Amino acid sequence: MHYSAAITRQPGNNFADGITTQDLGVPDFKRMLAQHRAYVEVLQSLGLDVLVLPALPNHPDAYFVEDVAVITPEMAIITIPGAPARQGEEKEIETAVARWREIVHITSPGTVDGGDVLQVGNHFYIGVSSRTNQTGAEQLGRILAQHGYAWTPVPVAAGLHLKSSINYLGDNTLLMTHVFAGLPAFEAYNRIILDGSEESACNTILVNDHLLTPKGFPTVREKISLMGKTIIELEISETIKMDGGLTCLSLRFS
Repeated sequence: MHYSAAITRQPGNNFADGITTQDLGVPDFKRMLAQHRAYVEVLQSLGLDVLVLPALPNHPDAYFVEDVAVITPEMAIITIPGAPARQGEEKEIETAVARWREIVHITSPGTVDGGDVLQVGNHFYIGVSSRTNQTGAEQLGRILAQHGYAWTPVPVAAGLHLKSSINYLGDNTLLMTHVFAGLPAFEAYNRIILDGSEESACNTILVNDHLLTPKGFPTVREKISLMGKTIIELEISETIKMDGGLTCLSLRFS
């Protein structure tokens, strides 16, 4: 898919008050702003028109905009985040997304985080995790099926979200951890498998035939370089401290 637009949100100065399971040191706001700005500039350099929304002081995790909507060519599905502390963020994204798409909603008691939703062509893999419950996954699957998409539920037993551990790099290739490598759902794909020390780099994204990957993982870079695509490394140390990754920071669409 070729992307022409993206929505991001500025991190607030209280972003470090967000939810995290990491113990990687105190996040730095100035560094986070610089890294987020560099991320936006890369998207712009690849031809995307990027809307940067203002920070939401009452929602320190709201710059992880991926979790509150799933966008297809036909619609934008507004989710209900699985973490109670993040519920309400979805209401703050709807007006922005409605500029481009018809709106559909996940309804309670369903919960869905966009970080659990992996699109590969016309097939969606929906992680059932601590954030996306079975009811939410089934709701999302039914909505997608009404528009001709196939979907498969995937249990997420390790990692925060499905896309914490697996992402699509184009050319029928998935980048994933060992945890997902043996699942029948992914047998048809070429698989680049990373070990535990490289897990953060599984959150690599394909944007207009370029691979955006976290900086600091030379083994991962070497493996994905064999695909022949242009690689752009981005420093996202502060995002990783908050359980996030490259996919989390934008909603990308055409």
